[in-house]
Amino acid sequence: MSPDKTSISEDESSRHLINTAYSLEALNDEFVFIAGPIIATACATLIAPSAGIIAGMGFMAIGMPIFAMQRATEPPSSPRRDKTPHPAVIRNKVIRAVVLPSTLLGGFFGAIAIVTVAFAQESGQKSLSGILLAVWALGSAVAAIINGVVKWRMEHAGRFILFLFSLALLSIPLIFVQSIIWLAVALFFNGFAIAPLVVNAYSVAESAVPPEQITEALSWVVAGMPLGGAISGTIAGLIIDNHGAQTAFWVPLGFVIAALIATLPYFTTYRGLFGYSSKHD
Repeated sequence: MSPDKTSISEDESSRHLINTAYSLEALNDEFVFIAGPIIATACATLIAPSAGIIAGMGFMAIGMPIFAMQRATEPPSSPRRDKTPHPAVIRNKVIRAVVLPSTLLGGFFGAIAIVTVAFAQESGQKSLSGILLAVWALGSAVAAIINGVVKWRMEHAGRFILFLFSLALLSIPLIFVQSIIWLAVALFFNGFAIAPLVVNAYSVAESAVPPEQITEALSWVVAGMPLGGAISGTIAGLIIDNHGAQTAFWVPLGFVIAALIATLPYFTTYRGLFGYSSKHD
């Protein structure tokens, strides 16, 4: 094999491994979201409403020190650039093209959780709300495994748009559900678009900046989601109180459609990315 072909083969292998690593992270997240809601709901319904929060705080108190102790896998720090510092990553158009839709996606995630719990409560099966959220996470976990195994030929930006559109389509059945069983089915298939969508959001942001700014770039993507969730949670709560949980499923659908629309001002940016192969993939 010639040196050029060897280099290309190694580069493709590296890109696939990074994609698999992101997918593994997403899979681990979904395991947490599968077990977490079930444990929190069980504690809240069987012990006391505050027990679910206390259980979450307990897991955090245990997990954070364990995470901080992982020195062997800690990436090396980048040297400080005093003479030629990089500009803030948010000034990068590619980062903005991902952060804005991701913020609105946070609204989708936040609203789904609130409306699902309310729907279970209105159906007289409040104790099943944790299981419903776990089913949603299970669908995403399955997608994370598939996304990590597949050697994609499509670029990250293309995959991001593809799964964003898929999430919008898979959210439509939610507004028609009439029972807990059908809600579980709709949530499971809705989860299929989530892990690949988040993985590719991270990948687009990562590939747009130099290695020493990757943490900053990913922080913008991650930080936007809770902001969107706070906004959508308020809207969903008002609609639930006044019109019921089933009507409130329009809120997450509205936010994911808004996320799609938010990509339109960056059409030329995404078009340029479709032909760009990231060395970080």
